Parts: sequence; structure tokens; C-alpha cells
Amino acid sequence: MTQAELILQPGVRPEDTASLRKQPSLISRLARSRSALIGAFVVLLLIGVAASASIITPYSPIDQHFVLQLQPPSLAHPLGTDEFGRDILSRVIFGSRWALLVGLLADGIALVLGVLLGLLSGFYGGWVDGVIGWFTDVTLAFPYLLLAMIIVALLGPSIVNAMIAMGVVYTPKYTRLVRGTVLSLREIEFVQAARAVGVSPVRMIMRHILPNCIAPIIVMATLAIGWAIVETAGLSFLGLGAQPPTPEWGAMLSSGRTYMLSAWWIATFPGLAILLTVIGFNLLGDGLRDVLDPYLRNR
Repeated sequence: MTQAELILQPGVRPEDTASLRKQPSLISRLARSRSALIGAFVVLLLIGVAASASIITPYSPIDQHFVLQLQPPSLAHPLGTDEFGRDILSRVIFGSRWALLVGLLADGIALVLGVLLGLLSGFYGGWVDGVIGWFTDVTLAFPYLLLAMIIVALLGPSIVNAMIAMGVVYTPKYTRLVRGTVLSLREIEFVQAARAVGVSPVRMIMRHILPNCIAPIIVMATLAIGWAIVETAGLSFLGLGAQPPTPEWGAMLSSGRTYMLSAWWIATFPGLAILLTVIGFNLLGDGLRDVLDPYLRNR
């Protein structure tokens, strides 16, 4: 990035460019953020558990042993067993795979669609902005979970359809974020200069607009993974997501609610897994926001 483009970055004053050049690298700033470090530790731990699930699980997550049903936590079964005699620890560990898959795919769908719509809406304006804005407003008018339930009901209950539904539901968040950023960027001098020399719209978007939208998109993507995990678990809890015997945390909560008084461990440990995962992604997103936001960084 040239010095002229650096000066014209949103939130950066020209007199701050000298201090910006002397600032530490991104990794150094992340290492100084307690939220980012804690969030990164939790996320990396989740990834490690999911990657080694088939190695570290003591039992099969789907094999049923009725003679062991509703066993409380013990040395043999540290988190107890469910109503079918399945080991809760093994199911929670394998559930981390579904949590990551759901978060990444649902967030990926929303990111691709939302960024594309936001770029088109903010850059071209006019009737394009009007149509996309109407779609965004209509989608945001529905409660997130209700809209996701409607989409899953139309497509059919399954974990894949739940991912698609969550991707559609979170698309307007990216659209509005990117549109607002593009509206502030397209009037800046280096974008106007590129337009004046005849740079094509596609090249202008890819070369000058999109790179300056990356920071808020990264923060939104990190936070949205946690949101997608919670919402998809809610769909599974209602029977619209993962179907038995899939070891998915929301489905485990649904099956354990009947036994809350007699076998509290069935629903408690999957709920704690969801809680820790979402906290990890939220802390990582907050840390990235503090590092990447020029206003907060300069402050």
C-alpha cells in the first residue's frame, strides 16, 4: 500500500501515518490482547479436540449399551452415559467436529453472499442498491431463529439444511457491514483517481475497495461462527437440525431435557461445550476488533 493510500485509510489521520509505520506487527498486537489470546487458546483447543476425536474418545459415540444407561459420571465414564448407554464424553468430543463444520460452512455461505451483495450495493448504488436493500430489510425483519425454522421446514430437517438456513439468515449482516464500508470508500481520493484513469469497476472493487473491507469482515466472520453454532444447536434442539444418532450438541441437549432432574449430566456437558466454544470465538473476535480497528488502535 502506498503512502497516499495509507493516509486515506478510514479512521486514520494524515498526521498519524508516521506513528502507524512504527507500530508493531499484527501478531505482536494480537499477543498483547488478553481477549485474543484466551479466545485463540479456546478455538485452537476445540480444533485439536475435533481433529483427534477418533483417537482420544474412549468409546464409540453411537453404539448403544442399555445395561449402562443413565450412569452418573465415574472413572469409566467421566461425563456419564445417556438413556441409551452411550458415553457422554465421546459424544461431546465428536460433537466438536459438527460444531466446527456448522460454524465454518454456515458462516462461509453468509460471508460469500453477504460480501458480494454488499460490494454491489455500495459501489453501484441506484436500483441495485434499492433491490439489495429491500432484500436485506425484509430478511432482517424476521427473528433469526424463526426465519431459519421456515427455511429448514421448506428444505427438510437435516444438519446440512440447517447450515444453509443459517447462512441465509446471517447474509444481511455482512451485506450491511460491507455496504457501509464501501459507501465511505468509494468517494475517497485514490478510488476517484482510479476511476478517472479508466480502471474497470471489477478491478477497482478487487484492487482498491475489497482490501480495505477485510478488517471488519474478519471480525464479523469470527463472531458469526459462534452465533451460527448457537443457532444451529437451537434448530437441532427443536428437531430441525441434526437427527439421531448424530452426536451434535444441540440434539444432545434436546434428548437430555427429559432427564434434567434424574440425569442432569446428559444435557449439562453439551451445554457447557456450546458455552465455552461461543465464548472462545467471541473473545477472539473482540480481540481482533481491538487490533484491527484503527480508532481503537490509535486510542
